[in-house]
Amino acid sequence: MREAGLDVFAAELAQGAFAIDVREPDEYTSGHVPGALSTPLSALGAVLGELPGDRPVYVICASGNRSAWAAEQLAARGLDAVSVAGGTAGWARSGRALVRGTTARAA
Repeated sequence: MREAGLDVFAAELAQGAFAIDVREPDEYTSGHVPGALSTPLSALGAVLGELPGDRPVYVICASGNRSAWAAEQLAARGLDAVSVAGGTAGWARSGRALVRGTTARAA
């Protein structure tokens, strides 16, 4: 399973990277990384066909545990999945902005 630090992830996002947030919907709406699409772990299997197969899929959660598991599952299915170390909590601690109140879904 590949992993990226927050600085690498931020740079990739600025270049248009595809990102999913695997936290629960209430966690997502309370604050998420701009551009990350809500894809709870429970729905991950249902959206496999919606995820890009031609570029990396960055996976983020609260701290990095759920995203690591999800990235492993996606990689096992042939996707170029990258877990974001530090997660949304690390993103916020680093002073980066969060978006609140939206429910953009990957599927």
